[in-house]
Amino acid sequence: MRPRLLVIAGPSKDSTIPLPNGESTLGRDPTNAVAVADASVSRKHCLLRQEEDGRFQLKDLDSRNGTLVNGLAAKEQWLRHGDEIATGDSVFLFLLEDEDQPLPASRVEFDDSHPTAETKVIHPKEVMYLQPDRLLRELPATSQVARNLNALLKISRVVHAIRGLEELQAQLLDLIFEVVPAGRGAILLAEGTGQEFNCLYARTRQAGQPQLVRVSRTIALQVMKENVAILGLDVPSGKLRDVASLAASEVRSLLCVPLTVFQRSIGCIYLDSTNATNRFHEDHLQLLAAIAGISAVALDNARRLQWLEQENQRLTTEVRQEQSLVGEGVRMKEIFQFLTRVAPTESTVLLEGESGTGKELVARALHRNSPRGNKPFVAINCAAIPESLLESDLFGHERGAFTGAAVQKKGRLEVADGGVVFLDEIGELAPALQVKLLRVLQEREFERVGGTHTIKVDIRLIAATNRDLNEAVRTGEFRQDLYYRLAVVRLTMPPLREHREDIPMLTRHFVQKYAKRSKVKPKAVSREAMAALVNYEWPGNVRELENAIERALVMGSSDAVLLEDLPESLLEQESPAEMHEGKYHAGIKELKKQLIADAVEQTGGNYVEAAAILGVHPNYLHRLIRNLGIKESLQNELRGRKFSA
Repeated sequence: MRPRLLVIAGPSKDSTIPLPNGESTLGRDPTNAVAVADASVSRKHCLLRQEEDGRFQLKDLDSRNGTLVNGLAAKEQWLRHGDEIATGDSVFLFLLEDEDQPLPASRVEFDDSHPTAETKVIHPKEVMYLQPDRLLRELPATSQVARNLNALLKISRVVHAIRGLEELQAQLLDLIFEVVPAGRGAILLAEGTGQEFNCLYARTRQAGQPQLVRVSRTIALQVMKENVAILGLDVPSGKLRDVASLAASEVRSLLCVPLTVFQRSIGCIYLDSTNATNRFHEDHLQLLAAIAGISAVALDNARRLQWLEQENQRLTTEVRQEQSLVGEGVRMKEIFQFLTRVAPTESTVLLEGESGTGKELVARALHRNSPRGNKPFVAINCAAIPESLLESDLFGHERGAFTGAAVQKKGRLEVADGGVVFLDEIGELAPALQVKLLRVLQEREFERVGGTHTIKVDIRLIAATNRDLNEAVRTGEFRQDLYYRLAVVRLTMPPLREHREDIPMLTRHFVQKYAKRSKVKPKAVSREAMAALVNYEWPGNVRELENAIERALVMGSSDAVLLEDLPESLLEQESPAEMHEGKYHAGIKELKKQLIADAVEQTGGNYVEAAAILGVHPNYLHRLIRNLGIKESLQNELRGRKFSA
């Protein structure tokens, strides 16, 4: 087991921090066992404690910004392999590794002097071990070649059975040391011919503490560029004796062979020896070139797999950050507490609330922080799929079940086996499907459309609706027994107008999100614009706020989000007391009031006719009147005219 923190966001991104045994604190202060140079991290932010059984527990030390585990605030929590820990702007991945680790690698240092010693160069077509016909003709009954072939077979079996890049490099150098009298070795990988090496691994024959392995950069680059293998026969007596680094290391001979994949050099294997009696010779050059030919593809695949895994972790982190719940008000804290209690359970959850309040985000948070977190999360919008197709989409169908069913198809419930099914807009589910869903909730089984075979599934169901299901049950539009099955645990998501204190934090979150997505510099939000955002009613809730911020970033031309960058609906509302409008916006608002008043007066209070005069829909006119706060004044004026008449 090798406990460590992989930094995936923040000032120390891409670094790995090993965790010592026992207790270790994480914070900004350099005296912490895990010191993080991040201003948003408290001096003593959190504690990581390893128990006797090897498990790790995290404890927040009353930090300023709190500690999040998998997106949820945590005071004390047991950690699992792969958990994501966020402290301020820094994000860590908690990792444990049970498999045996390879011996520590030595450090690589390049020598930039130009070699002038006597060398022997061979091309790939001259490598005898890669030409079986020639080899069979020249192979004596007992020879070094037979032993080399045995070594090649062993290496071939090993390198293609190892997945991790570091372990593969370690095993490969160990096997090379068995057949080549080298004291030190290095595997150098680059992105392309003539490029700088970006993946370095070095080892010495003697196990123990890593030692410095000095590599001639000129020889390594020549091998890659020209795709040739090089043998330095006798370094001290040749022209290489003038190279200070080789002389200081007492190098007697050296080998360097290319790693080639599909006629493209991806790196090289570099060996040297300080043993005066067991120097390299041409047979070693032939053997190492053959080893490189066998292992190049495996090394290239392992490197690509490592990159894909790192990229997957990065993208997963980005998705989690985009799908995280944002807020620190009282209502949001209640939601976080709900998630902490309910996520680890298997209970069915019903999420209620207006559209745009973040019900799907809560569903994903429940999934991510549950024991099913590494299993599928399948989201289905019951209102977006036609009723005629929804049954097949949910339960799947057998071949020939209906016209067009040419093949058997698994349904979403079957695909989600072991994971979580999220049914959005559950209130729109047709009565016939409500009956079938009730059976799934009761028995965890169903049949495909047109099938007779019962399919068992292990799923957790989370449903969401913006309808009042109690009222739908009363009117007979929704089955009462299904409602009780769904509402085992209920949560009502608050509309944004009920937790306005979170609007500034949400605004900054969306500014960062869309600035990164649009590849522009994040903008500050002016005081007037922020006041308008906080004062607005937000009928579309958080989703409407998100769209407004994206629009402001795209349409705005200044270095900050200004009042005029916001949607018109925000500008039509009454200004809060603390917001001082500019002359332009105040003038536009007064002009709108006057135009509406004139039209209403002209039609004698007929709002439909007034809307026709203004060229707007009557509903929009009523919204304008409400947002501009002139409803009462218009009514008073109409009453006055009626009284005077």
